[in-house]
Amino acid sequence: MTENATLQIVCPACGAVNRVPSDRLDERPVCGKCRSALLAGQPINATDQTFGRLIEKSGLPLVVDFWAPWCGPCQQFAPVFSQVAGEMATRAQFVKLDTQGNQQTAARFQIRSIPTLMVFHRGREITRLSGALPKPQFQQWLQQNLPALRTN
Repeated sequence: MTENATLQIVCPACGAVNRVPSDRLDERPVCGKCRSALLAGQPINATDQTFGRLIEKSGLPLVVDFWAPWCGPCQQFAPVFSQVAGEMATRAQFVKLDTQGNQQTAARFQIRSIPTLMVFHRGREITRLSGALPKPQFQQWLQQNLPALRTN
């Protein structure tokens, strides 16, 4: 990606699509409509109604955690996912989707085991991985899958 490229970022609060120059991602951009932080450094809770817009309209890669409230490994992985979301807020948007409450989206992406982690970019699934990871392995998995996306 060139330094002056403009990215679309979907506001996690109101869903508005914002254009942000890539070289200004570190400047805490806010939504032009509702003034909420666009890159708050915490996972976005998606629903069946909001998920499609996030993957279709976001210029940043999306890292999605498909999880369920009754899943022990999902609960154990949640703090790791949140922590890495804060550390990598300008490289990707981190999204959580409760598969129990949003069965339509879970079925659309054929989620068979949870947690399942997926990376999307420009509306396409790039990779997926089933199972919770310790933080170092999760960071390594992201390093292997995110850098190539930044140059597309």
